[in-house]
Amino acid sequence: MYDDRQIFNLTNRQTRQRYVTKDGKCRVNLGRIHEKKRFLSDIFTTVVDLKYRWFIFVFMLCYLVTWVGFGVIYFVDALIRDDVNHIGDPEWKPCIDNVDSFLSALLFSVESQRTIGYGTRMVTAYCPEGIILLMAQSIIGSVIDALMVGCMFVKISRPKKRAETLIFSKKCVVSHRDEKLCLMFRIGDLRDSHMVDAKIRAKLIKSRQTKEGEFIPLEQSEINLGYDTGEDRLFLVEPQIICHFINDHSPFWEMSAEALKREQFEIIVILEGIVEATGMTCQAKTSYTEDEILWGHRFEPCMTLEKGAFRVDYSHFDKTFDVQTPWASAKEMLELKENEQNDRSTLSLYWDNMFQTGIPEDPNMESADGSQENHNRMDIPSIAEGSRECDSNDLHV
Repeated sequence: MYDDRQIFNLTNRQTRQRYVTKDGKCRVNLGRIHEKKRFLSDIFTTVVDLKYRWFIFVFMLCYLVTWVGFGVIYFVDALIRDDVNHIGDPEWKPCIDNVDSFLSALLFSVESQRTIGYGTRMVTAYCPEGIILLMAQSIIGSVIDALMVGCMFVKISRPKKRAETLIFSKKCVVSHRDEKLCLMFRIGDLRDSHMVDAKIRAKLIKSRQTKEGEFIPLEQSEINLGYDTGEDRLFLVEPQIICHFINDHSPFWEMSAEALKREQFEIIVILEGIVEATGMTCQAKTSYTEDEILWGHRFEPCMTLEKGAFRVDYSHFDKTFDVQTPWASAKEMLELKENEQNDRSTLSLYWDNMFQTGIPEDPNMESADGSQENHNRMDIPSIAEGSRECDSNDLHV
């Protein structure tokens, strides 16, 4: 028998499926939705979310249905009143002038809803039902115009296209900054109009098994990008390097360079801001898998000072270079540093104790001084050997 964890890992080994693509599209398909009527309760959002080919189809269908529907009603009314058989009769009082077929009724419907009014067809004062139908069609046409034009405007001006000019670096890097191990990536804006109140956040998508044996296939955990210090709020004028300090609260605290090769996870980066031109909220997303993280690298600078202004060279946006970085995890580095400090403090205390015991208490006790001096001379090589042994242990570590 295969449990959920074995089936999920088997699928991942066959095809590495991304949770979010590099261009920000979520690879999650929703299926078996029984309460589809919920989409009709929010018809405006449903229409706006349609693809352009379906949106244009719905746009045309709304007008065609109303034109044809009211054309049929006008033609049926002409048949009931027998206006079709009295065309050209000066003594006959028709409901709608010059409606003798379905096509003429359809033309009258189009002319009335679109307020064209060629003048050859019109509703007379002898037909109260025709006046009521004309008012109903005018109201329904106005509602359709407001809905369709509003949906078209919102769909065209959606800030989704603005996200295409917000770029992310293709790789993440891991190196030291301010004596701390950091995970870094770079973001940039290609437009001169800036994002207002831009904010950055990140999620770690990773499978894990709980202590009770429950397997969670895609668990989301937060990656701190400076939320507590305000560094997650950006003034995105030039490309910026976003840094995540790997501390004991980080999910990468115990992950070394070797462990990184064996792990399987995905980092989702989300950039949000307000479009300066329209005032609408824009969101750009990307993702990094474990094989897109470069250990021991830094990003090349891409800004220079040129004729009194700063110039950004986007040809260096994705370029990195090697730096000297230990392959140990942040936890192992901290433990090693603490051990070195403890060894140095212990050695310092040992030397201080040795010097204190080497001072003669009574100047008249010459024999005691000589024996104490001989004793100190005998202890100095052993102390030196201990110091060399500590240094060799540090090098070995």
